[in-house]
Amino acid sequence: MTPADSIPAPRDTTDLRRSATDAGTGASAPALHLSELTRHFRTDQGTVKAVDGVSLTVGRGEVVGLVGESGSGKSTVGRCAVRLDEPTGGTVRINGRDVTHLSRRALRPLRKDFHLVFQDSSSSLDPRMTVGRIIAEPLRLHGLASKTAARTRAAELLGQVGLRPEHADRYPHELSGGQRQRVSIARALSVDPDLLIADEPTSALDVSVQAAVLNLLADLQRDRGFGCLFITHDLEAVEYLADRIAVMYLGQIVEEAPAPELFARPAHPYTQALLSAAPVPDPAVQRTRERIVLSGELPSPLAPPPGCRFHTRCPLADARCRTEIPELRTLSGGRRVACHLVSTDGTAPDAAAAAAAP
Repeated sequence: MTPADSIPAPRDTTDLRRSATDAGTGASAPALHLSELTRHFRTDQGTVKAVDGVSLTVGRGEVVGLVGESGSGKSTVGRCAVRLDEPTGGTVRINGRDVTHLSRRALRPLRKDFHLVFQDSSSSLDPRMTVGRIIAEPLRLHGLASKTAARTRAAELLGQVGLRPEHADRYPHELSGGQRQRVSIARALSVDPDLLIADEPTSALDVSVQAAVLNLLADLQRDRGFGCLFITHDLEAVEYLADRIAVMYLGQIVEEAPAPELFARPAHPYTQALLSAAPVPDPAVQRTRERIVLSGELPSPLAPPPGCRFHTRCPLADARCRTEIPELRTLSGGRRVACHLVSTDGTAPDAAAAAAAP
């Protein structure tokens, strides 16, 4: 079974996109707002610019996908958003409140409003605790329920994520990878957060289990209405789950658009190359597709290229691309693109044709 066989067609997210738009007009603050977020790491070789000026908003009831190659900085964005990594610069606002510089003590009572689901459920679950205790722990730590009520709530959550009551007495090592990830999701949702950050939640799972976890996230997000930042390299998964998608390259966002528009009409040459590499379920179509093969490797974040960071691999790069940093411009339809070659009306160059030219 291939990923395309197991992952359903993209869901209808019209109502969710409408609620997210309403949330951004002042009716209420967005679940997450990042403004010029940076995260630099000092090493013996120099400064690694893992995240370099990322601005992104996740509205209430909205799923925003964050995609890119390994090393693009997308997981670091998620960790900075929940303050597991300390931002070097910029601001992080959750529910309209600036949490960028809050102390651990000041941040503790707010942590019930946002949670992160890690990629590796094996290392994120305490092996000494039973599943029931793991799910009930956030309720106890935030003083939201008595011991008895927390156990009852944990049992309810087990059912909601598709696990049986007897799983409450088991330890993480007694569960499969998919079951552990369901426990992680149940724990994150135990306190009804406004924001869930899912960092590659399906990458370590079998293909059939990936589909089940994606369906679970979609159902829970629809029923509960939390904002979700879905970080992944799986384009099929993000097309199915996300309302909007932001594409990262070497620490920066290069394109952002509603999911259907991004897949139908990618504007940035990097986005075009990324989508061309994704397999399609129809073998006949797959054989005739024109893939954009990028030359070279992802440059080192220790020394990003001047100008557009993608110019060293872009088949369309010109002299301006090599010297002038492109602005992340907002185009019609709410699309944002950082490319000198994309016009103001959204007309984009054909990277496939350029790559195929002799």
